[in-house]
Amino acid sequence: MPQTKPSAAKRKPARAAKAGAPKAAAPVDQRHPFLAALGERVRALRSRQGLTRKAVAQAAQVSERHLANLEYGTGNVSMLVLLQVAGALRIALPELLGGTAVRSPRIALIGLRGAGKSTLGQLLAEDLGIPFIELGREIEKLAGCSVAEIQALYGTSAYRRYERRALEDAIAQHPEAVIAAPGGLVSDAATFNLLLGNCTSVWLQAAPEDHMKRVAAQGDMRPMAASREAMEDLKRILAGRAAFYSKAELKLDTSAQPLAPTFSALRAVVRRALQLPE
Repeated sequence: MPQTKPSAAKRKPARAAKAGAPKAAAPVDQRHPFLAALGERVRALRSRQGLTRKAVAQAAQVSERHLANLEYGTGNVSMLVLLQVAGALRIALPELLGGTAVRSPRIALIGLRGAGKSTLGQLLAEDLGIPFIELGREIEKLAGCSVAEIQALYGTSAYRRYERRALEDAIAQHPEAVIAAPGGLVSDAATFNLLLGNCTSVWLQAAPEDHMKRVAAQGDMRPMAASREAMEDLKRILAGRAAFYSKAELKLDTSAQPLAPTFSALRAVVRRALQLPE
């Protein structure tokens, strides 16, 4: 006996329900606790300011659906998107994150030249199995000449533009990396904020005498030749930049011990911050 097909009238409601049904959100108990807490915080901050989701999405230059996933804790978002959402809400990224701890696997070492950024950075990158980026070299690649030549030929403003572009490229191309930042990068607020917002920052501190000795050991005698009062000049530079360097999330004194124990201390500090086994 042939089967009777259901009528169009009977099939229509099923099709309509299927077409109009919203995509099921991840069950609450399957959401990552951090993403769930972050989503609730974003939603609360938006509501507190009386902003619609559409308005925040447009200001942050993300899709409304992307923002909805963030608020529901169902979408894994990049640090850059979080930075854009924080900007749309007119708050700093740490305020958006609240008490929830999150660390970028992109590590930025900051500090004056001679603090050990290159030596320790290479060791740390090898230990973590991620790329090491000497930002000064990337700047020279972009400009096609040395940092000294950039400064002499084009001036500080041009150098800062190359510095910003090199950092943007490093962030865009490397979700995980150890970046050794030039000592003066903190002098440009926009570039420094870009670094702070997209990297786990570590201030490598050293005594002025160690800075001077290490730079001289690299074969660069310019600090000594430039001024008879080189040490006093160095101390003034350190004092002037300390307020900026202190914004780093993590700090390590590289003058306290020889290289091996200093690296062990850095490794422990970074791995603890990233919640990796030590």
